Amino acid sequence: MRIMLDHRILSRFHDRLKASTQGEHDWLEAFDWDAARLSEAVTDIDVYVGSKLRPEDARRAQRLRLVHVVGAGYDGIPLDALHPGVTVATTHHHGRSIAEHVLMSVLMLSRDVLGADRALRAGHWRNVAVDPALPFGTTLRGRRVGIIGFGETGTEVARLCQAAGLRVRAVRRDPSVPFPADLRPDWVGGDGRLPELLSDSDVVVVTVPLSPATRGLIGPAELTAMGPEALLVNVARGQVVQEEALYEALASGTIAGAALDVWWSGPPDAPSRLPFHDLANVLMTPHHSGHTADTFAARATEIAENIDRLERGDALANVVRAGSPSTGH
Repeated sequence: MRIMLDHRILSRFHDRLKASTQGEHDWLEAFDWDAARLSEAVTDIDVYVGSKLRPEDARRAQRLRLVHVVGAGYDGIPLDALHPGVTVATTHHHGRSIAEHVLMSVLMLSRDVLGADRALRAGHWRNVAVDPALPFGTTLRGRRVGIIGFGETGTEVARLCQAAGLRVRAVRRDPSVPFPADLRPDWVGGDGRLPELLSDSDVVVVTVPLSPATRGLIGPAELTAMGPEALLVNVARGQVVQEEALYEALASGTIAGAALDVWWSGPPDAPSRLPFHDLANVLMTPHHSGHTADTFAARATEIAENIDRLERGDALANVVRAGSPSTGH
């Protein structure tokens, strides 16, 4: 098969990806191609491996059989533009990496690590021993974390938070779906319990995928419900949280702080049109919470296994859109 790899990070695991597939395939490493070259080549591929595909390229790819997204979110793939015979699959393996980032972020905000670091770099010893007006940090034990979304990432966040002594509660679209037996949340409810989760949590962690239902989910009313002592951690998509509302809530003290690993725009543009970088109560990271070698090595292996299944005619894993066999493709 002819396979296009259009993903800068996964290209660093290209040898693993190739070695893990059983067949001899023609691989095209396209992550640094310009639009014209990619648009020409996409007409002659069987598999596209990447995260973003332009609608015009999706329509041109009439030979395409499989789009394999490098990650869990497939909002960068124009499903309506693909011909009906194309199957779309995703991959995961990022839950533990993101959960460790979440726990690190909560600890850094709770102890004002960034403020202490900035002060000491400037030559100032900033602690309660030298500044009686400085508030004490807080430990995590007994604090309440509310998780919005309880899939792979949400359950891994719950697992680590639980181990650190936090009390866990969560909302998800379907609360009847079983979760791992080792988790002991206070409760897991449907979307209708979001107001309760917000008002009753010291830390709110956003892990839901971006969809019409979740776009702008967290706005002024939700941030006000959290209260002035609460922290927000967003590792989902920037657009799940309303940009202006969050900036205003942080600047005014409506909430205590936020850790943002996802943004409203991406490189080469600034992460936001608002000056979040001027706010001392924000931990900013460049959408890298899941970027560990463990995550992408496992993804490379799983994508290779799905390519093998495609070639054998077996059922694929993690299918989010099944191709129609009646199209003749």
